[in-house]
Amino acid sequence: MTQDLLPITRIPRTGLPAHAVVVGDPARAAVVAALLDGAEEVSYHREYRVFSGSWKGLPVTVASHGVGGPGAILLFQELADAGVRTFLRFGTAGAMKPGIGDGDLVIAEAAVRDDGVTQQLLPPEYPAVATPEAVLALQRAARAADAPHHRGIVWTRAAFQPGILPLFSYDGAGLAAIEMELSALLVTASLRGLVAGGVLVVDGANADELVDAEATGGYDPHRDVVAAGVERGAVVSLEALRLLAEEYSA
Repeated sequence: MTQDLLPITRIPRTGLPAHAVVVGDPARAAVVAALLDGAEEVSYHREYRVFSGSWKGLPVTVASHGVGGPGAILLFQELADAGVRTFLRFGTAGAMKPGIGDGDLVIAEAAVRDDGVTQQLLPPEYPAVATPEAVLALQRAARAADAPHHRGIVWTRAAFQPGILPLFSYDGAGLAAIEMELSALLVTASLRGLVAGGVLVVDGANADELVDAEATGGYDPHRDVVAAGVERGAVVSLEALRLLAEEYSA
């Protein structure tokens, strides 16, 4: 019955596992879900594709949120309404400083709130910070998987392509990577008392001094090195959820 479904994402109001991996691409949601035991597709409406299953005995939700903060925050809010209490965003990002290579993982400690939506919800001074335990769980899982990884602050920016307006420079600020949705998740989690974090697979370089278009042929997120990073990142995300479940049940 329609009254048992939430209005935007069309996910069930009850019954979803409380621990979730959220991704942008619906196809990636299916890839992550394929790692679960007993995976089932719960719903698929617009960009919001949702699965449930279990990882090493932990019930898990996997859901896609599409591209950009405004649409993604609708999924985060409705998943929280449905009972999800722990969120890990598993996405892709562009490297912002030297030493971070294609296929590496970036574990976010916090995010710059340039997401195009949270500025309309609360003052810009409010921080977008990951739950410390989520950062540590992701780091432990990355080490266990022998996955190249880095920790740092990421820039969540609503615009993907450059426009006429000059791009505000964060040169010298030490940002690790740039992506499009994480700060919306971190703010939502802080406001609602949820556990949240993010791990991102680097699929290119965004800082001007790092870009070598001649060597790389320009931006191409479909290379084998990125696909290998996605495979590692999916396992890291799920294992970090398990570690967080242990942390909060202890």
